[in-house]
Amino acid sequence: MQPRPMTPPLPPTTRRQWLNTAAGALASSVLARQAFSQDLGARPPERPAGTTVLNPRGRVPVSIIIDDSTCLVNLNKFAVPQFAAVSDRYGIYNWRSWPDEIPDDFVRKFADWAGENGVKGKYSIVPYPACVGRLDGELPGWTHREVAASIRVVQERIMPNWDIHPEMVTHTRVINTKTGHPYPERSMKFMENWDWSVNRSVDELTDYLSYALTILKNVGLPCEGVTTPGGFGSRARPQLAQATLESCRSVFNAEIPHYFRDLHAEGTESVAPKVYYASGLGTEDPRCSVSILGCTGDWTGGWNNTPPEGVDKFITADLQSGRLVDVIGRAEPAIMVCHWTGIHWNGQELGFKIFQEVVRRLHQRYDHLVWMKLSEIARYWAAKELTTITTAADGAIHLEAPYHCPQFTLQVPAVQAPAAPRHVMGDKIVPFKEVAGPLDLQSGTWTAAAAHLTVCFDLPKGRSTLRLLPHP
Repeated sequence: MQPRPMTPPLPPTTRRQWLNTAAGALASSVLARQAFSQDLGARPPERPAGTTVLNPRGRVPVSIIIDDSTCLVNLNKFAVPQFAAVSDRYGIYNWRSWPDEIPDDFVRKFADWAGENGVKGKYSIVPYPACVGRLDGELPGWTHREVAASIRVVQERIMPNWDIHPEMVTHTRVINTKTGHPYPERSMKFMENWDWSVNRSVDELTDYLSYALTILKNVGLPCEGVTTPGGFGSRARPQLAQATLESCRSVFNAEIPHYFRDLHAEGTESVAPKVYYASGLGTEDPRCSVSILGCTGDWTGGWNNTPPEGVDKFITADLQSGRLVDVIGRAEPAIMVCHWTGIHWNGQELGFKIFQEVVRRLHQRYDHLVWMKLSEIARYWAAKELTTITTAADGAIHLEAPYHCPQFTLQVPAVQAPAAPRHVMGDKIVPFKEVAGPLDLQSGTWTAAAAHLTVCFDLPKGRSTLRLLPHP
């Protein structure tokens, strides 16, 4: 991954570009291999030959990750002077001309468009945005009533189609979780985006993530995952994965915690989610942490209101090329990345217009996409990787799933003159309806091809059986 040219040039450690600049420089070093190394944990036995878990309904998941969003506060208007206090690179930004607020009317407008077009994804809520104030306390510059109304907009208009993540606590200075105040030292060492997380222990990161999650819990915004700002966790990846697992379970009792830390905006490296630290697969308390990967750069105007790189980076006007076309062609989740500041773009909505056209082109080109929240993608990949699948002598397929999973889609070798498949869950037997082909798959249906059958169903947690032949 090579850094892409930006206008004006960004500091090398800004949001997500850190990965592009650092990965090439560090990939060959022992230190980098240790920092990036994470434990997959437990895995089920090898599956029967010809048995494959497909994407949900045999389709390609798509999603949008929105970073740097919060309630009312235009985060980066207040973040830039704090960045400039620790790096003179940030003096290039005319942040004083940016508005203090991204209004709720724009949030509603965006949510309405997303709902009308079936668009889903992740929407950050920075809990203590740029140290302006805590969402569960005072937010200077806005009344308590205005803050409460903004939170309701997120609950009612955003949450139905979007996961909520804290993007750490402030996205700027590190908070002392014992005092609730920023550490007094102004340096990269005490900035969330830079050095504070380097080599932190699991307990230290769990404490910090839990602090952020608790603020959102206090205002009624449930979370199953977290987003890291800038380089946060980049040199503590194993600790970050485990801290996400511990904090999301502790604060919200999340069954499958997930996090967004990395992206690959080009190349052939897989962008499928990574399931780490799996354990307890045969128990009532399975555990894992899922890393969600973005597949694009921020080509919509960025966190800093730079000129957008445009729609064609995602998918060209002739619908034949672009990063999304590459990723969808590999049948991997096409998860786009952007920043709320660039979507709003000082009221000009430049990034929003780009996404509207990207989605229009995607829907024009493809008929086999499925929009999903990050939590839905994380659940599917956890079930896909961690469900034990075995075949009995009578042709029955036994499943032992650590997690329930809607629209679980399984491809198995064809059998001669099969009866309609049936799903056996204890004493309950559910027949499947045959459909004409893969594009018609829904839960409770199946379709046949010359060499295989494809079955789509809601996978229950625990043990169940698929029967492809009449019961003896």
